[in-house]
Amino acid sequence: MKHPLQITNHNIFLTTEDEEKIRRKAARLERFCDQIISCHVTIDAPHHHKKRGELFDVHINIAVPGEELVVKHEPRETVTVAIRDAFDAAKRKLQAHVQRRSGKTRLHNSKG
Repeated sequence: MKHPLQITNHNIFLTTEDEEKIRRKAARLERFCDQIISCHVTIDAPHHHKKRGELFDVHINIAVPGEELVVKHEPRETVTVAIRDAFDAAKRKLQAHVQRRSGKTRLHNSKG
Protein backbone atom coordinates (compact mmCIF):
# COMPACT_ATOMS: atom_id res chain seq x y z
CA MET A 1 0.00 0.00 0.00
CA LYS A 2 1.44 3.33 -1.02
CA HIS A 3 -0.38 5.34 1.67
CA PRO A 4 -0.87 4.29 5.29
CA LEU A 5 -4.12 2.62 6.29
CA GLN A 6 -6.71 5.04 7.68
CA ILE A 7 -9.14 3.91 10.36
CA THR A 8 -12.02 6.16 11.39
CA ASN A 9 -14.55 5.38 14.09
CA HIS A 10 -17.88 7.11 14.78
CA ASN A 11 -20.10 6.51 17.81
CA ILE A 12 -17.86 3.65 18.93
CA PHE A 13 -14.64 3.12 20.84
CA LEU A 14 -12.36 0.66 19.06
CA THR A 15 -10.19 -1.53 21.21
CA THR A 16 -6.54 -2.05 20.39
CA GLU A 17 -7.49 -5.60 19.44
CA ASP A 18 -10.13 -4.35 16.95
CA GLU A 19 -7.67 -1.92 15.39
CA GLU A 20 -5.02 -4.62 15.08
CA LYS A 21 -7.56 -6.97 13.48
CA ILE A 22 -8.39 -4.27 10.90
CA ARG A 23 -4.68 -3.68 10.19
CA ARG A 24 -4.04 -7.41 9.66
CA LYS A 25 -7.05 -7.82 7.37
CA ALA A 26 -6.12 -4.71 5.35
CA ALA A 27 -2.57 -6.01 4.91
CA ARG A 28 -3.96 -9.34 3.67
CA LEU A 29 -5.87 -7.56 0.91
CA GLU A 30 -2.54 -6.96 -0.80
CA ARG A 31 -2.34 -10.71 -1.46
CA PHE A 32 -5.19 -10.28 -3.92
CA CYS A 33 -4.10 -7.00 -5.48
CA ASP A 34 -0.60 -5.57 -5.20
CA GLN A 35 -1.64 -2.22 -6.69
CA ILE A 36 -3.62 -0.87 -3.74
CA ILE A 37 -2.87 2.82 -3.34
CA SER A 38 -4.79 3.43 -0.14
CA CYS A 39 -7.39 1.91 2.16
CA HIS A 40 -9.77 3.78 4.45
CA VAL A 41 -11.89 1.82 6.92
CA THR A 42 -14.78 3.52 8.71
CA ILE A 43 -16.61 1.84 11.59
CA ASP A 44 -19.84 3.32 12.83
CA ALA A 45 -22.48 2.34 15.37
CA PRO A 46 -25.38 4.49 14.15
CA HIS A 47 -28.19 2.06 14.85
CA HIS A 48 -29.67 1.27 18.20
CA HIS A 49 -32.63 -1.08 18.12
CA LYS A 50 -34.73 -1.74 21.19
CA LYS A 51 -34.80 -5.49 20.61
CA ARG A 52 -31.53 -6.11 18.79
CA GLY A 53 -29.24 -3.59 20.50
CA GLU A 54 -26.49 -1.82 18.60
CA LEU A 55 -25.60 -2.60 15.03
CA PHE A 56 -22.19 -1.85 13.54
CA ASP A 57 -21.41 -0.63 10.02
CA VAL A 58 -18.03 -1.09 8.38
CA HIS A 59 -17.29 0.77 5.16
CA ILE A 60 -14.08 0.22 3.25
CA ASN A 61 -12.79 2.48 0.47
CA ILE A 62 -9.90 1.01 -1.49
CA ALA A 63 -8.11 3.14 -4.07
CA VAL A 64 -6.49 1.26 -6.95
CA PRO A 65 -5.12 2.78 -10.16
CA GLY A 66 -8.01 4.39 -12.04
CA GLU A 67 -10.74 3.28 -9.65
CA GLU A 68 -12.05 3.37 -6.10
CA LEU A 69 -13.65 0.23 -4.75
CA VAL A 70 -16.28 0.84 -2.09
CA VAL A 71 -17.50 -1.84 0.28
CA LYS A 72 -20.61 -0.95 2.21
CA HIS A 73 -21.85 -3.98 4.07
CA GLU A 74 -25.08 -4.59 5.95
CA PRO A 75 -24.92 -3.69 9.65
CA ARG A 76 -23.94 -6.51 12.01
CA GLU A 77 -24.59 -7.13 15.70
CA THR A 78 -20.95 -7.31 16.77
CA VAL A 79 -17.90 -5.34 15.72
CA THR A 80 -15.95 -8.54 15.08
CA VAL A 81 -18.55 -9.93 12.67
CA ALA A 82 -18.95 -6.56 10.95
CA ILE A 83 -15.18 -6.33 10.35
CA ARG A 84 -14.95 -9.93 9.14
CA ASP A 85 -17.88 -9.65 6.72
CA ALA A 86 -16.76 -6.29 5.31
CA PHE A 87 -13.24 -7.53 4.64
CA ASP A 88 -14.58 -10.72 3.05
CA ALA A 89 -16.63 -8.53 0.70
CA ALA A 90 -13.57 -6.33 0.04
CA LYS A 91 -11.56 -9.42 -0.88
CA ARG A 92 -14.22 -10.48 -3.39
CA LYS A 93 -14.34 -6.97 -4.89
CA LEU A 94 -10.57 -6.88 -5.26
CA GLN A 95 -10.52 -10.31 -6.88
CA ALA A 96 -13.22 -9.22 -9.35
CA HIS A 97 -11.29 -6.02 -10.06
CA VAL A 98 -8.08 -7.94 -10.77
CA GLN A 99 -9.99 -10.34 -13.03
CA ARG A 100 -11.55 -7.46 -14.99
CA ARG A 101 -8.22 -5.67 -15.35
CA SER A 102 -6.46 -8.77 -16.60
CA GLY A 103 -9.24 -9.47 -19.10
CA LYS A 104 -10.10 -12.78 -17.53
CA THR A 105 -13.83 -13.03 -17.15
CA ARG A 106 -15.78 -16.12 -16.37
CA LEU A 107 -17.51 -17.74 -19.28
CA HIS A 108 -20.83 -19.38 -18.57
CA ASN A 109 -21.90 -22.38 -20.60
CA SER A 110 -25.51 -22.13 -21.60
CA LYS A 111 -27.63 -24.90 -22.97
CA GLY A 112 -29.99 -24.17 -25.73
